[in-house]
Amino acid sequence: MVEALRNQHEIVLFAPGDAYEMLAPRYAGTGVRVYRIPGLHFHYDDQHVLSFWRTAQEATRYLWKLPRLISWLELVIRKECPDLIIADFEPALPRAAQRVGVPFISLDHQHFLVANDLSCLPHWMQVPAQAMGLIVQNFYSGQAETVLSQFYAPPIRHNLSNVTQVGVLLRPEIVQAQATNDGHLVAYLRRKTCNAVLESLIQLQRPVHVYGLGELPAQDNVQFYRVDEHEFIADLASCHAVICTAGNQLVGEALYLGKPVLAMPESNNFEQFINAWFLRDDGAGDWVDPERITARHIRRFLAQHDDFTQGIDRERMNGTPEALAVISRHLPETSRSMTSRRDEPARVPLAVP
Repeated sequence: MVEALRNQHEIVLFAPGDAYEMLAPRYAGTGVRVYRIPGLHFHYDDQHVLSFWRTAQEATRYLWKLPRLISWLELVIRKECPDLIIADFEPALPRAAQRVGVPFISLDHQHFLVANDLSCLPHWMQVPAQAMGLIVQNFYSGQAETVLSQFYAPPIRHNLSNVTQVGVLLRPEIVQAQATNDGHLVAYLRRKTCNAVLESLIQLQRPVHVYGLGELPAQDNVQFYRVDEHEFIADLASCHAVICTAGNQLVGEALYLGKPVLAMPESNNFEQFINAWFLRDDGAGDWVDPERITARHIRRFLAQHDDFTQGIDRERMNGTPEALAVISRHLPETSRSMTSRRDEPARVPLAVP
């Protein structure tokens, strides 16, 4: 989104943790200014399972410091004089924007828990979805529009307005990639992935390229690669299918390239279980619990490859153009709350989680 906006608009980024470490060097010496802010993060226990207790502890510390962060952001907003603020599921910047009187829009995936009608989900998913929806509602409110970025498209709740549903926000490199099929599988694994996943991949009779675990010695048919953006995209575009966690972004990128996905939702990460359910329901892939996965699960997924390929709706996967159209629609209608020169390009702060 930054790359799509920066040629016509002045961009200010607020990013915590890993996002800051990635963005600050990339935009050093450019017109894009990057501020570090604290953020919320998932935390895992020693068994690599999402820990509600540790995550809640860290969230409590974050909330204790939230008023101070909002006050600081208010000062920065007054200094930067933005025309529009874009919030990517970050709770502090929208609150500061409301204090100053600058309009903001929400652009993320998580708000599907509030905006989408999820009555189609099985009951065991609806209960945590409702609980998570309450948390999302408390993150912030008052946005001029909510933009949902997602690889699936359940209906919007009938009582909601100013909600736009788009596909995944795709990088130009993904859009420009030429999809082929060299026969290998791409597996994107987290360092906390259980051993059963790797053992199952080793039992397959085809090459598997694993990313996310670093460069390790090859094990039979399995080769390990460091995550290089350009090499990974080329590998993704030329693979037969993808095995990965059930995060919205990577699944959407794979589907845009026409690659069926076998998703492995993280334990206790109910958002990923919902993503995985819709992946299967759309007929574009399947999912399996990574702690119970076997080579048989993967072979059964691969046997349905052609059917899954037919279930992929590539045209709706690219949500970037429509998301940019929403942003452009709000920029001309905003009024500056603070004095600034009218001949300057519009200023657009974004907060990323």
